[in-house]
Amino acid sequence: MPSTPPENTHKPKAEYHVIREEPLQHLPEYAQIPIAFRVESILRVHDDPQTGRIMLNEAVQQQPYIKDYGAIPANHPTDWANRLNLSRWGLIGAWQANRRVGGAVIARLPEGMTLAEQRSDLAVLWDLRVAPRQRGVGIGAALVAAAEQWARSRRCSEIKVETQNINVRACRVYERQGFKLRAANRRAYPQFPDEVQPLWYKTIG
Repeated sequence: MPSTPPENTHKPKAEYHVIREEPLQHLPEYAQIPIAFRVESILRVHDDPQTGRIMLNEAVQQQPYIKDYGAIPANHPTDWANRLNLSRWGLIGAWQANRRVGGAVIARLPEGMTLAEQRSDLAVLWDLRVAPRQRGVGIGAALVAAAEQWARSRRCSEIKVETQNINVRACRVYERQGFKLRAANRRAYPQFPDEVQPLWYKTIG
C-alpha cells in the first residue's frame, strides 16, 4: 500500500500564499498536485428522527488506507474535457515562492452535470487540492473563499460542493467555511458502495 509523504512539522504560514485565477489551459500543471489522502477515520451518516437533520459522526477507520480519486479512470483533470464542456469553468491556483501548492476548479452552467441541478445561479466547486506538505495551514480555506468570489462575480447566488464521507478533512473545511449539509447520497458511487456523498451548499449572493 502506498504511503503519504511525512507530515511537515514546520508548515509555512498561510499569509505567504498567493491565490490567483488562471486559464484552464493550466489544468495539466494543476493536475500534478496530488489529491490522494490517508483515510484514518470516516463520517457515519444518519438522519436525526427528531430534527430531520443529517448527522455526521466521526469513527476511527480500523484499517487506514490511501484514497486517490485522480487514479479513477476518466476522473483525472486532463480527462474532464473528454466528457464535459469546460467553457464556463474557472481555475484558481495557490502559489508559494513561485511554486504551485494548491488549486480549485469551479463549474458554472456545466452541461450534463447532475450536480449543477440545471440552475444558472448555482456554481459547483468541482475540485480542490492542496499539496500534501502544505495541508492544514489555511490554503484550502483561502481557495474556497476565492471560489466563492469567482462564483459571486458571475451572478451565482449559491455554491455547492460534493465530498465523500471518507474525506473527513474536506468535510470539516466546508463546515468551517459556512457550508450547510443539505443532502447525503448513499448510492452515488456504485463502484464504491461503502462511500456516501455529502452535498454541501452555501449562499453567497
